[in-house]
Parts: sequence; C-alpha cells; structure tokens
Amino acid sequence: MPATAITGAVLRRSLRAYQVYGANTGVGKTVMSTILCGALHRAFPQERVWYLKPVSTGPQDEADDGHLSRFSPQTKSKTLVQYGEPVSPHIAARTASTKLTDAALREQIQRYVNDCAGQEQGTLLVETAGGVHSPTPSGSSQADLYRPLRLPVLLVGDHRLGGISASISAFESLHIRGYDMSTVVVFEDAQYENHLYLRDYFAKRDIPLLSLPPPPPLPPSNNLAGDRERMAEYYEEMASRPAVLDTVKALATSHTARLARLDSMAPQAHKHIWYPFTQHSGMTPASIMTIDSAHGDFFQTFSSGQTEKKLEPTLDGSASWWSQGLGHANPQLALAAAHAAGRYGHVMFAGAIHEPALSLAELLLKNLGNPRMQRVFYSDNGSTGIEVGVKMALTAAAKRYGYDDDKRQGKKMGVLGLKGSYHGDTVGAMDCSEPSTYNERVHWYEGRGHWFDFPQVKMKEGTWIVEPPEGMESEFGPTQEFASLNDVFNVEARDGSAAAEQYRKHILETLDRLVRVEGKTFGALILEPIMLGAGGMLLVDPLFQRTLVETIRSSHALFSSSSTPPTTDDTTWTGLPVVFDEVFTGMTRLGPFSPSALLGVQPDISVHAKLLTGGLVPLAATVASEAIYNAFLGSEKSDALLHGHSYTAHAVGCKVAETSVKELLRLEASGAWDAFKEPWKGLKEHKNENEKGEVWSMWSPTFVSTVSHRVEVESVVALGSVLAIKLRDENPGYASNAAVGLQSALSRLSDGFGIHSRVLGNVFYVMAGQTTEVDVVRRIEERVLGALAG
Repeated sequence: MPATAITGAVLRRSLRAYQVYGANTGVGKTVMSTILCGALHRAFPQERVWYLKPVSTGPQDEADDGHLSRFSPQTKSKTLVQYGEPVSPHIAARTASTKLTDAALREQIQRYVNDCAGQEQGTLLVETAGGVHSPTPSGSSQADLYRPLRLPVLLVGDHRLGGISASISAFESLHIRGYDMSTVVVFEDAQYENHLYLRDYFAKRDIPLLSLPPPPPLPPSNNLAGDRERMAEYYEEMASRPAVLDTVKALATSHTARLARLDSMAPQAHKHIWYPFTQHSGMTPASIMTIDSAHGDFFQTFSSGQTEKKLEPTLDGSASWWSQGLGHANPQLALAAAHAAGRYGHVMFAGAIHEPALSLAELLLKNLGNPRMQRVFYSDNGSTGIEVGVKMALTAAAKRYGYDDDKRQGKKMGVLGLKGSYHGDTVGAMDCSEPSTYNERVHWYEGRGHWFDFPQVKMKEGTWIVEPPEGMESEFGPTQEFASLNDVFNVEARDGSAAAEQYRKHILETLDRLVRVEGKTFGALILEPIMLGAGGMLLVDPLFQRTLVETIRSSHALFSSSSTPPTTDDTTWTGLPVVFDEVFTGMTRLGPFSPSALLGVQPDISVHAKLLTGGLVPLAATVASEAIYNAFLGSEKSDALLHGHSYTAHAVGCKVAETSVKELLRLEASGAWDAFKEPWKGLKEHKNENEKGEVWSMWSPTFVSTVSHRVEVESVVALGSVLAIKLRDENPGYASNAAVGLQSALSRLSDGFGIHSRVLGNVFYVMAGQTTEVDVVRRIEERVLGALAG
C-alpha cells in the first residue's frame, strides 16, 4: 500500500499561486484565466506564468489547457487528469482503471507546485472545474478537496440571471472553509448588472472586484478561424487594460505582504504574547511556531529560512492539548458552528432552552451508558466543569452527613483522589490535586484532601506489568506480569485476586486512619479514570480504581454517624459521591466512548470537554445523577446550585458538540478503527464479550514492544490514541528535560512532515486523532524509532 500523501499548504517566496474558482458552471473561468495570464506576462515580463487544470472532462482537443496554449502561448499549461467523457468528474471517474483519491490528487498538485517553485520567479493559476461544490473524481466537494492547499482565491462571479445569489453563495462556502478571497472577477452584463451589485457587496468586505466586457459572441456561421482571430484580439485588449494590470500587480503585492506578515509574527508574538505553561526566560522568536492554517492532523507552519520561505506540514502530536479528534478545520463542525451562530448567536440560558442544548444533553445521557445519570449542567471548559462537579458532590455529601455544622466550626472538607492527578487550572479545581509544580506558586492554592498512591500499568522490555509504587510493595504486593494488556483490563476476572484483596485492605486502612484517627472530613472521590494526563500519562491499574470506587461506596459507616446506608439502587450514591474527570480520557480517547466501560463501575458525576466539541470551541458538560440533583432542591435560593457562566450552554458550542459526538459514535459503530484493533486482537488471552470495553491502541503492539526494549526507555504506555514513552532519568518528573532531545529530533522535517509535540518532564507523548489514518500512525512510529536510534 502506498504511503498516504501528506500535503502542505502552497506558499513559496518564489511562486505566487492562486486558485481560480467559479461561482457556477459556464461563468468563464478559463477565459478569465487566459486574460490574467496575459496580463501577468505584461506586468512581469521577466517572470514565468503557469496554468494548471487538476481535473478536466471532455475531449482532449477541447481541454482548457489547450485554450491557454492557443491564446497565451507564453504560459506553460498543463492538465493533470483528463477524462474523455464530457460529464461530471465523479461520473467520468467510474470507468477509470484506477480510482483517484483526494489525497493522491493533492499530492500531484503539490509535486507540480514544487517543480514550478524550483524554477524562476513566477505565478501559477490553478483552475477548478465547474462550481465551488462541483464533485471531484472521488465524489467529494471541490471546496473540501483543495482546502488543505490554502491557495488564495480568485472567484469568477456569475454574470447571468441568478448570478448574484450564486456568487455570494460561492463566496460564503469558501469563506466558511477558511479560504482567503484575493479578488472577484466577473463579466459585465448590461441587462442584469450583477457586477455593480457585487462590487458594492464585496467592497464592504474589503475584497476588490474586477469587471470586464464579455468575450465576443460566436459568429453565426461556423467560421473557426474568424472566431479565433476575434478572441485573440479580445485577449490582447483585456490583458492590456490598466484595471487588469493593476489587479495582477495587487496580487503580487498581497503575496509579498502575506510573507512579510508571517515572517514578523514570531518576533511580534515574542514581544507581546504571554504563553501558557511556558517559562519565557531564554525564549526566542525562533522557538515560536507560526501556524498559517491547519487541516486534519497537521498544522501548516511557516519556515523562514534564508533561501526559501514556505509552509510545511507539521503533525499536531499533542492533539492541540488533547482537544482534537475529528481533524483540524473539520467542515462538518465548521458548518454546525456557522448554523448555530446564524440562528442563535448566543442566548441567555437560565430558565430557557434551545434545541442544541437539549439535543446534546439527550445524546450524552443516552450514550454514556450510565443508568445513574439524568442531569446535564453546561459550563465553559474542563476546569470549570470540574469546579461544578466538585460543588455538586461536596454539597450532596454535606447535606446528607451534616457537614455544614463542621464548616461553621472551621473544619474543612476535602476530597479523595490519586497522586499525580490534575483537574484544571482554576483555583477550585487545583485544590482537588496534591501540591505539584503546577500549583506550588499559586498563592491561594490549598490542597484539600488525600491522594492515594497507586500501581501503574506499563510495558517494560516487551512485557505488560502492573508495578506498585516504589517502597510500597508490602501494601500493594509485588510487580505483576500479564500476557497482554487485555488481561490487565479483565477486571471482573481479577476481582477475586490477591492483588484486589491487598488493594481493598490498603484503602480501608487508609480511610480508617484519615477519618477515625485524624478526624478528617471528605465529601467526594474524584478520579481521572484509567489515565492521568498532566501527571505524566500514567496508566492506573484499572483494578485499583475499580476497587477504590467500590470500597468507598461500601464504606458508608465511615462517613456517616448512622450505620444504615440509604436505600441503594443504580442511581443512589453511597459512601461518597464519585466524580469522574473524563475531560481527557473520555469520548473515545482511550477507545470506548466512556472509560467507565473499561472499569466496570460508573460515577455519580462525570465531566466532559475537549473531544466533546472536536476541539473547535470550548464547552464542558457536567453530568450528574438525580440523587445529586435532588440535594439542591429547597425552599431558599441559596439551596440551589448557584453557579453559571455568561456563555453557559452557548448554542454554537452545543451544536458543534452534538455534531462531534454523533460523528465519534458513527466512527465507533462503523468499524473505522478496525485496522487499528486487528493487531491487538491476537493478543487476547480471554474472550471479552463487552465490545465497548475491548482494549486496543492505534499504536501497534510490535512498535510498543520494540520501543520498550530501548536502553534509554524506562517504560511505554499505549491505549486508544495515546502513546507515552517514559525516558530514564535520575531526576524524573515535570521539571526533567530528559524528553527534550527526542522532542527536538522529531520536530525536524523528515518523510514530508515535522512533528510538534509537548513533553511532561521525562515523558514524551504523541496523540493520534480519531480520524488519523493507519499509514500516518505507522510513519510516526518509524520516525520515533529512528529518533530513538539516532
């Protein structure tokens, strides 16, 4: 199988490239291209001019590149794919011997651009076929096929009846997909005067419009020579017009300005921008990545070398802080956002409802598979969603156990969690985590709780193990070895193991000491299920988390003066409310839609963000049980959950989230990840009937094993789309620089792309997206192995 083409955006210092789109079929794209090519030769006589038609249909002797060759012979003209049948490309392609994919066609265009850029200075016009949304050979829309190239657009408007609407619709379709509109060109028509209306319309958007007289009509008799003579005269006149010459000169000016702006962005950012999670001391403009656009798994980043300035594809290896899953600039999500923005903008949510918010709530409650959940509370992002969840849990516990009296006496209520966990950067969310590099300089930080150390799952030298924390073998038992990762996650079979009993004993003894001996009060258990993200991509033994949840739920007498627990069913919480922080681990990031499926236990409250909206806009959903909701019912307003944000349940975010969730569910159900799952199926040591709970990774087991044998590698973790490599270091942790060398090596352009990544101390991680192709992941694997070997 050939490697997937990774196409970069088209921008070269030596080559001004533009895409000619038509508002409709038959609007004169080729005629306008011929005029502009002629004007370019006149305006820049020392430069080359190229014309490219990627796809054409119809007889060869009627091809558009032939028209350019006849009437602009100085222009180098070419068609990449010519179908002989004069029909839409998607129909003509049905009879072709080989199927042409969008990626393959973009790769051909990229090669042609590179050939042109390697020659003299010049301009390239790339003319599309038909209208903006005319089908490609694969059946996709042209607007989506060419989008990754990010070529500035010359839009040929429609001068005919209905052309105003067609031209504006074409512009909006391109604009919403992130195209830059350089200019609009249109023929003049005395009857309809579309060009006058469109001139005013586009002037309000700072887009220039060039209008020209139409070409001479065909002669009444079949006088081919006379027609060609009249067209040659027409082209000569049009290409010499001052307005046309000014237009092509303006294109050259805008090209230079675009390069200059990209060149200046990093220095300007260095002067004015305060970056998150960044120590700016020693930072230079050269260390700042300039992103011109993004598509799929890749940024298009600007390279400002001394000899060449261009855009290069750079893999978004951190999934833009774990938010991406459906690809950058996903047109489905962009259209969903535009629809909601056009219909609602933002509307007040308290005491109101709109369709996107209700539909998303229903969708989440249906698909989380948690019978406890009945209520959805919306907020701005993962951190605020956690604050909401903690408020819910603490209030419910305080109301049931009378903790408000303790509060009045100055006794503080805390949470239970895991060491290394992190739940966000707002102060309340930070207080749910133990002291760390993230919060040690935050003056209001006051860690409120107890955090259990825990056994970790990792691969070492080709073997999956569950390793106890250093020095805690007596509490957790010795290191356990497993034949496969699936065996580690077969928690039902492990429930009766010696490890489970040791876990339970350790948890009970710790709780008893904290509550009965030290007199501490707790109001919630908050966990990142399965994997701790900011803590270093730590894979927790699922049996430990499962045992922790079940032990706390069965320990009602520890937290209550009454030894009789409330009536229990699938919706009532006991012991303490359990909060799952699924901001990072949820929404198929680790495989299943909810990581609860891998634990076999459900929370009372769960928090969702990041992949919830496919990384397009911020939104969080805190989902809670009816028992939690009931704790806020009362006669006073102060009894209510007094929490909210100006943009609570903003319609744009809710609509995008609904679209994102539906697409993730479709991918899960359609078998889109089967090629990734297949290599892991042969490693199962038992039959897992729960398909939602099956364990697999996009990273191949052979690759994971190979990396784990590297001498500089301490261990490897791979689950779902996440790969984490822990490098050996005498001083591991967030302050370590052990992973910087690997990060730097992978950032360099190789195999057609660079890899941008973040590190967590001595942990290097890479994250694929839910739509990343198998070949791309395998090429990343090769790059990682090469960097480790180098």
